[in-house]
Amino acid sequence: MSRSFNQQLDQHGAWRSNFAHRLQWLSRWLTENELLDQAVAERLRGLEQQIRTSKVMVAFVAEFSRGKSELINAIFFADYGRRIMPASAGRTTMCPTELGYDPAIAPKLRLLPIETRLEPHSLTHWREKSTRWTEIPIEVGNAEQLAQAMGKVAEVRWVSKDEARALGFWNPETPDDNPVQDAEGRVEIPRWRHAVLNMPHPLLEQGLVILDTPGLNAIGAEPELTVSLIPQAHAVVFILGAETGVTRSDLSIWREHLITEDEGGDTRFVVLNKIDTMWDSLSTHAQIELQIERQRDSAARLLEVPLAQVLPVSAQKGLQAKIQRDPRLLEASRLPALEALLGEGVLGKRETMLRLAVDAGMTALRTEAERILKVRQRDLSEQALELQGLRGKNVSVIRHMRSRIDQEHAEFEGSNTRILALRSVQGKLLREVYAVLGRTALKADMVRLSAALKRPGIKLNVRKVYGETFDSLRNNLREVQATTAEIQSMLHATFRQLNAEQGFTLQAPAEPDLTGFEQELSQIERSHIHYLGVGNLLKLAQADFCDKLVRALASRLRLVNEAAMTEVERWSKGASAQIDAQLKERRRNFSKRIEAIERIQNAAGNLDERLLELAAQETNLAELHARLREFTSLITQQGKPQAAAATPFSELRAA
Repeated sequence: MSRSFNQQLDQHGAWRSNFAHRLQWLSRWLTENELLDQAVAERLRGLEQQIRTSKVMVAFVAEFSRGKSELINAIFFADYGRRIMPASAGRTTMCPTELGYDPAIAPKLRLLPIETRLEPHSLTHWREKSTRWTEIPIEVGNAEQLAQAMGKVAEVRWVSKDEARALGFWNPETPDDNPVQDAEGRVEIPRWRHAVLNMPHPLLEQGLVILDTPGLNAIGAEPELTVSLIPQAHAVVFILGAETGVTRSDLSIWREHLITEDEGGDTRFVVLNKIDTMWDSLSTHAQIELQIERQRDSAARLLEVPLAQVLPVSAQKGLQAKIQRDPRLLEASRLPALEALLGEGVLGKRETMLRLAVDAGMTALRTEAERILKVRQRDLSEQALELQGLRGKNVSVIRHMRSRIDQEHAEFEGSNTRILALRSVQGKLLREVYAVLGRTALKADMVRLSAALKRPGIKLNVRKVYGETFDSLRNNLREVQATTAEIQSMLHATFRQLNAEQGFTLQAPAEPDLTGFEQELSQIERSHIHYLGVGNLLKLAQADFCDKLVRALASRLRLVNEAAMTEVERWSKGASAQIDAQLKERRRNFSKRIEAIERIQNAAGNLDERLLELAAQETNLAELHARLREFTSLITQQGKPQAAAATPFSELRAA
C-alpha cells in the first residue's frame, strides 16, 4: 500500500532530525579531539542547519473554482475534522497565501494590505516591515477559530475602475481579463496582497511550506509571485476541473506562468479535480472510467506532460472520506495516488540534494582532519628521533639541544611575514569580489534594465534587453572566477614555499566553481523571458508593472550573488584555516619538545619513559585516524534513509 504524503513527510522529517543530531555529535567529537578547524567547523554547522531547517515548498496553482483550497484541506488538514482553508462555491483564495512554521514567531495569520502595491517595494521588502501587516493570533488547537481566521484571505473590496487600474486589476487594453463591474461601475478586488500563516502544524513543523495561489487575473498582477515564488517551489500542483478539462484560462496560466524551457516537468503535477461530478448513476463504472481517461489523455496532450503526471482526484470526497474514516470512499477519490506521487517526487528529490551536500561535506571534513593527524604524526616521529639521539649524552649536550629548540622556535615565529603578506593580498582580492557581486553593482544593473523597460511603446526587444542585463551579470561571475583563479595561483605558490621552508603539509583547497550560479542566472533569465511573451507585451507598456518586475528580479538575483559570495568566502576561509591549524600544531610541537627536554634535565622523567609516552601518543593517533574514517563513513551512510533506519544513533554514540 502506498504511503500518503503526510506519512512520507513524517519519515522525511524524522530522518532529517535524526541526521542533524548525528552531525552535531560528530562536531563535538572532532572538537574534543582538536580536529576541527574554523572553515570545516563552519561548513559542518551550515550542513547541520541545512539538514535541520531546509524547507519543502509545494505550490498549488489553478484558475478560480477548480477546488484548489479543498485539495489542500484534503491532503494536509483532514485531521482537524473540518475545512481549514475557505473552500465554498465561487472565489475563495483571493490573495497568495503561504502556510509554514517558524518557531521564533508566535502562531498567527499575517495579512499585507493590497494598497502596498501603490508603493515601490517588492514583497521581499514588505516581509521585513511588520508594522504594515495586519496580524491575527490563532489558536492552533481550535479548528473553528483557525478556519475563521483563514476566511480572511477571501475578503474583497469594491473599488472604482481607476483604483482597480492603479492596483493592477484593470487594463483597458485587455478587456477579456478584467473583472466584471457591478451596477455602480465598481470592481471587486482582493482586500489583501499576501497572506502568511505561521502555525505549528505537524507537517509545517517538519519544513513543509504550502503556497496557495489565486486565479489568473491575480497572478498576472503580481509578477513577483510568478517569477520568484512559484519557480522556487519544489513541486507545483496545477488543478483543472475534471468536467471541463483544459480551458483557455487554464492554458494561459500553464503556458505563461508554470513552464519554462529548462524544466523537465518532473515536479509539475496536473490534477483533474472533481471526478465525482462524473459519478453518474446512469453510466456504468467502465463508462465513467473511459470518460476520465479521455480527459487525462486530452490534458496530457494539451499541456505536453507525461500521462503518469496527470492524476484524476476528488478532493471533496477525499476530505470527506478521511474525516469519516471511510477507506472505500478514500480509494474511490484517488487522493492516495496523488499523495504518494507528491511524496516520491518532492521528498525524494529533496533527500537526494541533501545527501549530495552531506557527501561533499564529509569528504572535505575528513580531508582536513586527516591533514591535522598527519602533521601530529610527523611531529611525534621527529620528537622520538630527537630524543633517541640523546641516549648516553651528557648534560651539556641536552642543554645545547634545548638552546637549539629555542632558536628554531624564534626563527619560526619571525618567519611569518610571508603568511601576513598572503593574507593581505588575499583580503584585497576578496574585497574586489565583494565589489563585483555586492548590492551596489547589482543595483546599477537593475537601474539600467528598468530604464530600458520604461522606454515608451511596446517592448518587442525584451529578449535583447534582458539578454544584455544577464550577460552583464554572468560576466560579473566570470570576473570573480578569474579573481579566484588568481588567488588560487598565489595560494599554490605560497603553500609550496611554506611547505619547503617550514615542513608544512598545506594544500590549497579546490577553487570554487561558480558555473552553477551562472546556470542559475540563465534559469532565472529563461523564466522571465518566458513570462514576458506576447501575452504580456501590453503589460510591459505600463511603467508600474515594469517597476514591480525589476524589483522582483532584483530580490531573486541578490540571493544568487550572496550565495556566490558565501561560496568564495568559505573557500578563502578554508585556506586560512589550514595555515592557522598548522601554525597551531607547530607551536604545540615546540612546546612538547621543550617540555620533554626540561623533564629530562630536571629528572622529572627519564628518557625511556618519554619515548614510551610518544609511542602511546602515536598509537592514540592511529586510533583517532581509524575512528575518523569509521565515523565519517557511517555519517555518509546515514545520509541514506534506508541506512538511517538500520543503524540506531546509540550505536554511533557508543562508538
